Amino acid sequence: MMKVSMMWLALGAAVLAAAGAGCQKKSAGGATSAEKIKIGFLVKQPEEKWFQNEWKFAQQCADKNGFDLVKIGATDGDKVASAIDNLAASGAKGFVICTPQPTLGPSIVANAKAKGLKVFSVDDQFIGPDGKFMDVPYMGISARKIGENVGEALAAEYKKRGWTPADTAAMALTFDELNTVKERTDGAMDALTKAGFPKDRIFKGAERAMDVENARNAADVVLTQHGNVKHWLVFSTNDEGVLGGVRALEGRGFKAADVLGIGIGGSNFDEWKKPEATGFYATVMISPRRHGYETTEYMYKWIRDGIEPPKDTRTTGILVTKENYQAFAKKEGLLD
Repeated sequence: MMKVSMMWLALGAAVLAAAGAGCQKKSAGGATSAEKIKIGFLVKQPEEKWFQNEWKFAQQCADKNGFDLVKIGATDGDKVASAIDNLAASGAKGFVICTPQPTLGPSIVANAKAKGLKVFSVDDQFIGPDGKFMDVPYMGISARKIGENVGEALAAEYKKRGWTPADTAAMALTFDELNTVKERTDGAMDALTKAGFPKDRIFKGAERAMDVENARNAADVVLTQHGNVKHWLVFSTNDEGVLGGVRALEGRGFKAADVLGIGIGGSNFDEWKKPEATGFYATVMISPRRHGYETTEYMYKWIRDGIEPPKDTRTTGILVTKENYQAFAKKEGLLD
C-alpha cells in the first residue's frame, strides 16, 4: 500500500512540474508569461515639461497594465548607448525613445537588435545613412499642418487687431537641423504669407537649441537688425521658442498689446497663470498623453503579444488661449 501511494505522489509531482513548465512558455512577443515585462522610456530633454508629461502618461500605462517602466534621460549618443546596455542587462524587452539626434537611428537600432530589444521612436524620427527616414515604428506630430495652424491663427489675429504690414513684422525663431521642427516653422511661414502677410516682413532667427534662453538670444539678434518695428508676430518650433521671443521683446520695452506670440506644445501653462497678460497669446496644444501612453502601450503589446506597432502615427493639435486652455488641459490630464 505504501509503495502505491508513493507512486501516485511521484506521478502527481511530475504532472505539476509539467504544468508549471507550461505556464512559463514564451508569449508571441518573446517574454514568458511568468516574467514581469520591463520597458524603457528614453527622452532627450528630461528637464522639459513636455517630456515629463510623456513620462507621466507612460507611467499611467505601466500602472494599468502591471509592467515596470524605466525612465531615462538620454541627452547624447553616449548616454543613449549606456541606457540601452543597462536596459538589456536589467532584463528589459524594449524601449520607447525620443532620440537626442535623429542620425543616431542606425546605431540605436543596431545596438538594440544585438541585445534583443524592440525599439519605438517618438517625437523625432530616425534618419538612416541615406538621409531617409528609417522603417521603425514611430509616433510624431503632423508638423507642417500644426505649423500652418499657427500661421493661420497669427494672420487672423493680426488682422483683427488692425495692424498693418508697414508697422508689423514677424519673428520666426527656427531650428532647421531637425526636420520635424523645420516643418513647423516652414508651415507657419507658408500659411502666414498665403493669408497675405508680406514674405519680406518675416525675419528668421536661428536657435542653437530649442529652449527659452537660446530663443531669446536668437530674438535679440533679429531685434537688433530690425529696430523700427511697432508690432511683432512671434512663432517658433515650440512654446519655449515663443517665450524666448516674448522675453526678448519685453527686454526691449515692448508691451503685451504690441506682441502676438503663438507657440506649439501646450504642456506648460505658467505664463497664463500670471496676473498680467503677456505677448504669449496662444498655443497649438498637442498631446503628450498620446505620445507617452499610446507609445508605451504599443510597446507592451508588441512584447507581450507580438503585435507590431504601426510604422507611422501622426497626432494633431488644437489652438488654445488663456481664456479656454483649462478645459482642454483638464481633458488631456494636464491639470488636476
